[in-house]
Amino acid sequence: MSASLAPGLITLRTERLILRPFTEADAPAFHALVSDPQVLRYTGENPVASVEEALEVLRTRPLRDYAAHGFGRMACVLQETNELIGFCGLKRLEMFNNEVDMGYRFVPCYWGLGIASESAAALYAHGKTELKLSRIVGLVIPENTGSVRVLEKLGMQREKAVRFPGADCDFDLYV
Repeated sequence: MSASLAPGLITLRTERLILRPFTEADAPAFHALVSDPQVLRYTGENPVASVEEALEVLRTRPLRDYAAHGFGRMACVLQETNELIGFCGLKRLEMFNNEVDMGYRFVPCYWGLGIASESAAALYAHGKTELKLSRIVGLVIPENTGSVRVLEKLGMQREKAVRFPGADCDFDLYV
């Protein structure tokens, strides 16, 4: 894994991926990801209706997080094709005691190939070593066994069930 500076943030390379900050130009590819009901199945979120709405999500989530915290979810791009295939990374959850969450989403044709584990391992290590985060959590709906496996590969273990204000289901908290 090698690292190089991107505008104000780090860009990481893994065996197959470039993990870089999102830009507004990513809105069309991001829309394809956040409008797919399969991808959103275990997130509790509704599909994003348009590229314009996806751009607004980028502005109010990862781009805002970069400015506010110096880190956020990163675009995951295949080195071989330069295709944006998902996101992975750390997010400060202000509505959840400011915990830092490891999260990831990928287009379904890349599920089961170890992409989530590869990207999560790189960004988890970056959070611990470079950002000096003492605690990183993972929140997952228990039925999302693929996501549970990714967290367990990071060495995380289930701590307890939690419920967000306004959520209609419990999440398992991994640490």
